Amino acid sequence: MANRNTVSRSTKLGLEERSAAIEALKTKELDVLVVGGGIVGAGSALDSVTRGLSTGILEARDWSSGTSSRSSKLVHGGIRYLEQLDFRLVREALIERGLLLQRIAPHLVKPVKFLYPLNRPVFERLYIGAGMLLYDLFSYTGGRSPGVPHHRHLTKRQVQKSIPSLRNNAFVGGLTYYDAQVDDARYVASLVRTASSYGAHAASRVRVEGFLKVGQRVVGVKAHDLETGERFEVRARQVVNATGVWTDDTQAMVGERGQFKVRASKGIHLLVPRDRFQSTMGLLLRTEKSVLFVIPWGRHWIIGTTDTDWNLDKAHPAATAADIDYLLEHVNKVLAVPLTRDDVEGVYAGLRPLLAGESDQTSKLSREHLVAHSVPGLVVIAGGKWTTYRVMAKDAIDAAADALDGRVPNSITENIALIGAEGYQAAWNKRGKIARAFGVHKVRIEHLLNRYGVLTDELLDLIRERPELNDALPGADDYIGAEVVYAASHEGALHLEDALARRTRISIEAWDRGVSAAPVAARLMAGVLGWDEERTQHEIATYLKRVAAERASQEQPDDESADRIRLEAPDIVAVR
Repeated sequence: MANRNTVSRSTKLGLEERSAAIEALKTKELDVLVVGGGIVGAGSALDSVTRGLSTGILEARDWSSGTSSRSSKLVHGGIRYLEQLDFRLVREALIERGLLLQRIAPHLVKPVKFLYPLNRPVFERLYIGAGMLLYDLFSYTGGRSPGVPHHRHLTKRQVQKSIPSLRNNAFVGGLTYYDAQVDDARYVASLVRTASSYGAHAASRVRVEGFLKVGQRVVGVKAHDLETGERFEVRARQVVNATGVWTDDTQAMVGERGQFKVRASKGIHLLVPRDRFQSTMGLLLRTEKSVLFVIPWGRHWIIGTTDTDWNLDKAHPAATAADIDYLLEHVNKVLAVPLTRDDVEGVYAGLRPLLAGESDQTSKLSREHLVAHSVPGLVVIAGGKWTTYRVMAKDAIDAAADALDGRVPNSITENIALIGAEGYQAAWNKRGKIARAFGVHKVRIEHLLNRYGVLTDELLDLIRERPELNDALPGADDYIGAEVVYAASHEGALHLEDALARRTRISIEAWDRGVSAAPVAARLMAGVLGWDEERTQHEIATYLKRVAAERASQEQPDDESADRIRLEAPDIVAVR
């Protein structure tokens, strides 16, 4: 591995790089240590290291294993926040949307078109149209084009032509508008690798179990490597707590309640096959509590989301039968042929970290973020939304930089593209030639380019060396063996679940939730990570128990029952 003082390092994030990162964390005093490997933590690490600060980041489980991999997969301004008159948040998010689409990650963030069906002909069209116009105008205020077309009004006949599967009496017309979507887990993994390539020391499966203090000042953390069992200390001049829904728990370790509280709001999503209803675009539907999205997602639709308080296990939020029925009931109000439980191929639940306010309803709590220096040496960042992660990270590192001696450069992340992004458009334009050169189907090249960008070359090299890696995984035709090998060798996947649930989305996209793919994927990972047969079988068994527990929890009537059933599956424990 290159010397840490060189301009950049390898973009690889494998076992060797993890070991080197932990060695560096044990032996050096860092300028900034980030705790939490979700979107905000990863963004903070990149922001910090690209300012020239020595930086580390620790994650107790896998990168993005909490909230950041279980979102609606949207990069959006938030239409509903216009109605709440939160114009600043909407404008900020729309500017970030344009930046992600066009500069930071054009290979991962893509435009997506939505229809807002109208139920009343005149007033509603004027009211919603005014909101959409404001949405478009805000998207132009960042000094660059928004990267998506502006909204349009449709007649009833135009809506029928675009979405033949809508019930004829469910609308009188509609408006179309654009937002963007992203594979949230893949984005976070790429973000961590980008930070590592600039010199950040990144290690997942390392749990922070306490803070080091000198007097009242935080000077580092007590860490536990869950893969090896080793406990060690990490010294840092500033620690950033970016632990999302775990913020209050992390603050409690330092004996500090913090200046604000974070409440967890559960949102669940369903995946159904794309052929279950015909539409050329997604849907935005109003419910009595919030809004409901139907989002195109490859060969699937994502339907979500709910918004309910959650006070149970934060690591494994569970969807209930009532949650699933709620979403089906609301989407069926506008579909000519209703969806049933039999149409649901995947379900996932995530927790939003909301800043607790006066309201008892999580749907009314703020999506704003706050930064606080709760005790000397410890910066806390909480709240916010996925789309504005870069602004949140900037604000957190600004706070840390203010407490460091000497002048720290300003944030430059608006100009830092993720690995795989530079040259993506040129690679896309010659995707046919790439396919012919490697003897791979053009559709497969498109799939890889939209997941890895120009790093697709590294996967194609794997296929050239081992042609069998171009074979699709059982029960998951969209994914090939090379992607699992690459997840373990380059993307920090340490366990089978990491590869099937986050580096790929097999656990939610496959009808069997990845049961058929698990043995094949485990053996591919074993070759990279050095697992013996016992460890390989342990990984398969652990994953299958997770799937069974999730399926069983989704048959339960309430949160408490679903939580109890979900927790019957063992958490990942390395076989040492």
